[in-house]
Amino acid sequence: MVSTIKTIVISGYYGFKNSGDEAVLKSILTALEQEGQAAGIQVQPVVLSIDPEWTERTYGVKSVHRMKLGEVRRAIKESDGLISGGGSLLQDATSPKTIPYYLGILKLAQWANKPTFIYAQGVGPVNRGLFHPMIRSVFRKCSYISVRDVQSAELLQSFGIDQASIQVVPDPVMGLPLPEEIGAGVDTGAPGTSVEAAERSVSEAPPVDSEVQDRSPVPVVGISVRYWNPEKRELAAIAEALREISSDRAVHFRFLPFHQPDDLQASRYIEQLMGDITRDGSRISYYLEEKQAQDMLREVGSCDVVLGMRLHSLIYAANRKVPLIGISYDPKINHFLNRLDSEPAGSSDSLDPAVLKDRLLKLLDDAESWKAEHEEQIAVLKREAALPARRIVEYLRHRG
Repeated sequence: MVSTIKTIVISGYYGFKNSGDEAVLKSILTALEQEGQAAGIQVQPVVLSIDPEWTERTYGVKSVHRMKLGEVRRAIKESDGLISGGGSLLQDATSPKTIPYYLGILKLAQWANKPTFIYAQGVGPVNRGLFHPMIRSVFRKCSYISVRDVQSAELLQSFGIDQASIQVVPDPVMGLPLPEEIGAGVDTGAPGTSVEAAERSVSEAPPVDSEVQDRSPVPVVGISVRYWNPEKRELAAIAEALREISSDRAVHFRFLPFHQPDDLQASRYIEQLMGDITRDGSRISYYLEEKQAQDMLREVGSCDVVLGMRLHSLIYAANRKVPLIGISYDPKINHFLNRLDSEPAGSSDSLDPAVLKDRLLKLLDDAESWKAEHEEQIAVLKREAALPARRIVEYLRHRG
């Protein structure tokens, strides 16, 4: 029986409608709710978002504008603590303003004497030396620190954070279940009710879109790409590999834009380079019906293989036990693949179409071997994904 209510402010890259970051938020909210129920605590989240109205509609939680300092300070003052994460918040590759913003939010909470928690963040790259002492100062005052890979932990240690205070955990999305799986024991990493309940929940799942239903036996390759290399080298190499595959066999290439409109444009660019592949029996389609993160998670799960540049396309695939191939444009891709004892097929600067083709065909021909090889690794990652929520709820419960 829930007897205690705790309000937690959650800071991250939310409300921008990026599928991966929204999946992170959904994963954190789900884990906090489940761990809170188990501990007899009702967690009331307040999400800092660039679009509070959309966030409130989408998740059914309170939200305030992340850039309105007065609202943010008031939310923190009325809370029991602040979570920063997950995602790649502390990096200066995309902008020099990112690190000061997220550290500033943490500092506001610390000035208000609120406990602060780092939730499965991917830290780095941090190329500007002036940020190192800033991160050290703020993180040393945090009540709990978790990062999503060993490399992030090592980077924090190089800044002067004690190794013993850092917990390495999977990305939160590894633990994200589909709505119909919650409470049904369908491989969510949590205790289930019964096999019958699991089967019933799957049978009651919402129908997928018509493109998915009308697939026949043709294998489906899910493709998540983005713009990165200025000369679009990796996109050209992907197009060549896919075109070569389609000349060997009939394949359904299913593009999965995680961040629109950019990812959709990158996908269209590849399609244009591929030319007409329908004469060989292959086809191309796009998944554009996503309304919430679990929609894309379900879509990825319907693929036979996933080829991804976006980190969370690979995490979604692992979550659903779909064989995956990553193309690295950022160290975070390599870090995640390392947790599956895998390596990228290439990078945004150097990608051999022949190598990519061979790896895709190998997975299409022997997907079951990949699943068997990685089954235990994925199970461990799913179980560990809830650890930050558990530690935070425990802290709040003992604090009274």
